[in-house]
Amino acid sequence: MKTTHKESLNRLARVRGQINGIKRMIEEEKYCIDIITQIQAARSALRSLELKILEKHMQHCVNNALTGGNHEEAEQKTAELLRVMKKQY
Repeated sequence: MKTTHKESLNRLARVRGQINGIKRMIEEEKYCIDIITQIQAARSALRSLELKILEKHMQHCVNNALTGGNHEEAEQKTAELLRVMKKQY
């Protein structure tokens, strides 16, 4: 299933809601483990969105560069992917 811009924005709005909830929990001095659990959930939601966008990028931009016959563009897209993936670690 393809992720549309609207779906991505909806996911991002949910993450924003989670972050606001975390802020509120900290302000209300909620139990630390509960706050950490919510932070992990927000991180997971962001990671999921990141992977959906990466998947879309690979299916369109990278695939087009690799099959389009433009060697320079294909190398550029590959380098971009590697640069993004290195930031993960």
